[in-house]
Amino acid sequence: MSGNVRLLDETLAAAKSEGRAALIAYLPAGFPTVDGGIEAVKAALDGGADIVEVGLPHSDPVLDGPVIQTADDIALRGGVRIADVMRTVREAHAATGKPVLVMTYWNPIDRYGVERFTAELAEAGGAGCILPDLPVQESALWREHAEKHGLATVFVVAPSSRDERLAEITAAGSGFVYAASLMGVTGTRESVGAQAEDLVRRTRATTSLPVCVGIGVSTPAQAAEVARFADGVIVGSAFVKRMLDAPDDAAGVEAVRALAGDLAGGVRRRA
Repeated sequence: MSGNVRLLDETLAAAKSEGRAALIAYLPAGFPTVDGGIEAVKAALDGGADIVEVGLPHSDPVLDGPVIQTADDIALRGGVRIADVMRTVREAHAATGKPVLVMTYWNPIDRYGVERFTAELAEAGGAGCILPDLPVQESALWREHAEKHGLATVFVVAPSSRDERLAEITAAGSGFVYAASLMGVTGTRESVGAQAEDLVRRTRATTSLPVCVGIGVSTPAQAAEVARFADGVIVGSAFVKRMLDAPDDAAGVEAVRALAGDLAGGVRRRA
């Protein structure tokens, strides 16, 4: 069975044709429980997100700040497994028809087996993977299997990436390019800053792929600011924080739905 990279491409193109950026939400699988996480992902999509990234919880999440680390810890203590991540992808995509990616560090895939992981993700209806710590020069095996199974390979670029390095990364990727808006870990920020706009400009000079900005976006105003220059706006920690702050799981799901609606308004407004 082929994955949904085409659906991802079509979704990003449709947002562009509407004169707006796509809203991409991130939530970890298994948080606060496997069932609760599935409901949260579906709520983000129903509330207004165009695309969702389902995080595969990891014990050493080097890119993630304290909010997502807390959620990952809860998921891991709850016994979340890769099978639960695949179930989350399957049920969220089946319920909404929207593209669902997995964001994961390389080690769990390496241990699980690249062929097995890509085949199962495609079978679940997944659109691809975001791989923040897989070096492009070591990605040939992954890309071979991802392409075979119709999955996007999304790499992360940072403000520190030199232009020649950007060209190398974007040439190997598909789906979109994840532009980290600033150096450091994920989390909410007071301002996304000019670094992000410059990074998008430099990245676009190397590729025709959409460039989507994440890290630091948490409010509709910030989403509107980033939507002015990016093809997609990625929000993670703000969703997770709503879940962590909620008095119970049901309230957390509704808080995610409401935030998705607010942010969807933001990407349509453009600062």
